[in-house]
Amino acid sequence: MNRLEGKIALVTGAARGLGAKIAERFVEEGADVIINDLSPSAAEATAKRLGGRAVAADVSDPDSVRAMFESISAMTDRVDILVNNAGISGLEGDNDAQERIRLRAEALASGAEPSEELDGGIAEVTDEKWRRMLAVHMDGTFFCCRGAVPLMPDGGAIINLGSIMGTFGRSGGLAYCAAKAGILGFTRALAHELAPRNIRVNGIAPGWIHTDMTEPMAPMHPFLEMQTPMGRLGEPDDIAWCAVYLASQEAGFVTGQTLSPNGGWYMSQ
Repeated sequence: MNRLEGKIALVTGAARGLGAKIAERFVEEGADVIINDLSPSAAEATAKRLGGRAVAADVSDPDSVRAMFESISAMTDRVDILVNNAGISGLEGDNDAQERIRLRAEALASGAEPSEELDGGIAEVTDEKWRRMLAVHMDGTFFCCRGAVPLMPDGGAIINLGSIMGTFGRSGGLAYCAAKAGILGFTRALAHELAPRNIRVNGIAPGWIHTDMTEPMAPMHPFLEMQTPMGRLGEPDDIAWCAVYLASQEAGFVTGQTLSPNGGWYMSQ
């Protein structure tokens, strides 16, 4: 308890899912949280539930992020912790991709080798999908770090959410894998830059976690569980407690690192 007492933390994309659970654990550890989300009403609802404050912004839009930090500057004179959690899977509203997932799961269940077309492919990645994925993940992480760093005191902490897909890679998710890999490279570079100011920058690369974002892949969950040495998908708390550690002084000598709670999935590949 009280590992983050007196700290002010901004968590992006925190109205639900991993972001909301991270914010919840931060509050339990004594932090004052600022909840960001694209939806003002969703951000307000989560902030009200946690006793925090809300700021709506589209992290992929530099003007929206600037306005968000103007609002934050009116609330407080500093941001001790920034968690760049906002993200998309690329499956939102993509019925064709979700149908491919279902058919792939059926093929695996029958013992057949899934055909290549069930993975999708580079030819199906449109300019719009590619740019949107990088805008939300890579641009959003950059814009929010750029806005937060001037408000960060000595001892601040930045946590960027990558993914096991950014460390391992997988067909059918080229844009997502590229965006998450880029975040982890950015994390290491920024850690070097901010170390003289005693601001730590680390990444978390979650494995397969039960969230709204992974729900469209539900038909594949049994096979992912079988590939995971611990025999299950992760829960949001598995990531939230990792974030608490990285934000706290327990990780005071940790920077430029990526922690990957994945139940051993990576070593099984």
